[in-house]
Amino acid sequence: MRDEKYIAYVGTYTYGESKGIYKFILNETKCCIENIEPACELGFPTYLSINKDNTNLYSVVKDGEKGGLASFEINPDTYKLKPLNCSFTEGKSPCHVVIDKQNNYVLTSNYHKAELISYKIASDGSIESPLDAVIHTGSGPNKLRQENAHIHFANFTPDGNSLYTIDLGLDKLSVYSLKDGKLIELSDKSITLKPGCGPRHMEFHPNGNFAYIITELTSEVITLKYDKSKNSFEVIQYISMLPVDCSVESAGGAIHISADGNYLYTSNRGYDSITVFNVNSDSGELNFSSNIKLIGKSPRDFSISPSGKFLIVSNQDTNNIELYSVNKSTGELEYLNISEYIPNPVCIKFLN
Repeated sequence: MRDEKYIAYVGTYTYGESKGIYKFILNETKCCIENIEPACELGFPTYLSINKDNTNLYSVVKDGEKGGLASFEINPDTYKLKPLNCSFTEGKSPCHVVIDKQNNYVLTSNYHKAELISYKIASDGSIESPLDAVIHTGSGPNKLRQENAHIHFANFTPDGNSLYTIDLGLDKLSVYSLKDGKLIELSDKSITLKPGCGPRHMEFHPNGNFAYIITELTSEVITLKYDKSKNSFEVIQYISMLPVDCSVESAGGAIHISADGNYLYTSNRGYDSITVFNVNSDSGELNFSSNIKLIGKSPRDFSISPSGKFLIVSNQDTNNIELYSVNKSTGELEYLNISEYIPNPVCIKFLN
């Protein structure tokens, strides 16, 4: 029997010993992480996105006082990354990158500059000059963290026809159209969230009827009902990610949902843990199921393997990734006593 293996890439902060983007093999048959090695050296590739055909990878990047976007070709035999090109602007680097479903455009979100930029993807997978940019302005009630707008995340609605952003500084979900690379806000579709919650990332339910936002500042998940016909969102629930007896300061990290839509997972930084929620498939609402304390600290992100059988957490402050099995019947996690060294890991992306 052949081992069931999956390739994954890890974006990192390149201070300390980190070289850039790393790759590894998750061997699910042997329940282990194998062949960790650098895939490409570059500065601060903290967030990654892989196109649907697994031919190209895109990464945020920093070079001196400039930040921007880098494109790579994925070698189909070795899975090494061949640099294609980069696009830089002055100032802080972006924090997130996403590709549209047709592989025509790639967009970056910049937390520090509150800027969303769209790029055309060339036929060879490289990026062309920026097509358009929007900048959010304003502030929120948390004077320390919401002194300005902070776009933290962007993605497409399930039909791919609209783009939405999550702004931590404004407590806002904004909706945009993207036509020929041009960004136009659909202001009547945008919604304001609870003041001071500091939304960070968002995940759609596989059925497309619900979406979930993780908040960084209040450690909550916001459940939204999504009306496909009207392209509109409605908040229906706020629920804490932390156990009732949690007494330490904590911040939301990442949010992901199982492929069957039955379980939602979030990471907590401070109260270093993964929270498991049961999802009501009819109402979309969440029910707190369990909270699993981690071995490492500051789980910036995590990823569910393509089979849905395993979950890997990236702990930024302890330079490790750790492996959990997923009970697909209950959604519960079990630590497999496997922790591997990767310096300053941030996000984990499996090949599609």
